[in-house]
Amino acid sequence: MARMTSSARPLLNRRLAEFGTTIFAEMSALALSTGAINLGQGFPDTDGPEEVREAAVRALRDGLGNQYPPGPGVPELRTAIAAHQQRRYGLSCDPDREVLVTAGATEAIAASLLALLEPGDEVIALEPYYDSYAACIAMAGGRRVPVTLRPDDDGFRLDLDELRDAVTDRTRLLLINTPHNPTGTVLTRAELAAIAELAVERDLLVVTDEVYEHLVFDDAEHVPLATFPGMRERTVTISSSGKTFSFTGWKVGWVTGTQELVTAVRTAKQYLTYVSAGPFQYAVAEALRLPDSYFDGFRADLRRKRDLLGDGLRTAGFDVYQPKGTYFITTDITPFGEKDAHRFCRALPERCGVVAIPNSVFYDDPAAGRSQVRFAFCKRDDVLHEAAVRLRRLAS
Repeated sequence: MARMTSSARPLLNRRLAEFGTTIFAEMSALALSTGAINLGQGFPDTDGPEEVREAAVRALRDGLGNQYPPGPGVPELRTAIAAHQQRRYGLSCDPDREVLVTAGATEAIAASLLALLEPGDEVIALEPYYDSYAACIAMAGGRRVPVTLRPDDDGFRLDLDELRDAVTDRTRLLLINTPHNPTGTVLTRAELAAIAELAVERDLLVVTDEVYEHLVFDDAEHVPLATFPGMRERTVTISSSGKTFSFTGWKVGWVTGTQELVTAVRTAKQYLTYVSAGPFQYAVAEALRLPDSYFDGFRADLRRKRDLLGDGLRTAGFDVYQPKGTYFITTDITPFGEKDAHRFCRALPERCGVVAIPNSVFYDDPAAGRSQVRFAFCKRDDVLHEAAVRLRRLAS
């Protein structure tokens, strides 16, 4: 017989009491149970380049990474990451001391916050934010302070005055996500320069989530915050291979920064997964050396998919905020006479056989995004066409 505890104390750590099953798990289960098209969770429905997949197979067969790889990551991948940062952005990184391989960007975020925060430290994050941010800040004992991206006719905008006003004597760190999930906002050079100036002035650390760095569209450009004056020594830069090469299940991410910052993050990371994805690390090293034509073609293909789904959503009656980057389109449901995104998304599979994500779950104040719904466009053309056809039922 199981022994019952007499304590009234809840089993779950109180820091995590506000977090239940993620919205992605909830909505993906709904898609499975109803047979709906899943435009909720951000993963492609086709694999990435064949030569990269074959590189993983070759590593497995050659015995590369089948046992524990080095804690910081295999040298081949660390070297490739450093070369990528230099070639793309002019950022010089020592692959032996200033690069750390992680189990995806999610672990990199968790390890960074666990390493750099003390209980009570305030973390300013742009909301709506990726859901792991709030949980990781809580696990580190920090206090999240949201600065809200506000919708306008051309997407979402950061209020720099609001950001400056949010900084207090207790602020330790800025958590910056650009290109931004879920809104698709790409911060401009002017906005990033203002953030950098604020960080230097107030002596703040910065963690940047740049996993969509290669998915920027139209006139937008991705500029790492670490390239601005005074920022390299205070910025932990995070990215990953999953979104760039369409192998999200491999979970290969990385951290770059100064030796001091990377050493701090590695200290926390070694007690999380320690190491992971050994053979895949060798494959990602080869992927990062693909020619520019791959990155240009991938970006153009995703831009076309964005436009395909965006046109379908507009035809169905949604207000659409045009994203400048990422996999996602944020819409507003008020044209349907609806105001509750969560209720709308729960009913959508039955109404027209499509699953989406309510943005309200990504806000501290759900009312701020109460009528916003996010759709992923990183799917096959035939899936997007069919989703658009089904969504037109809403217009009728």
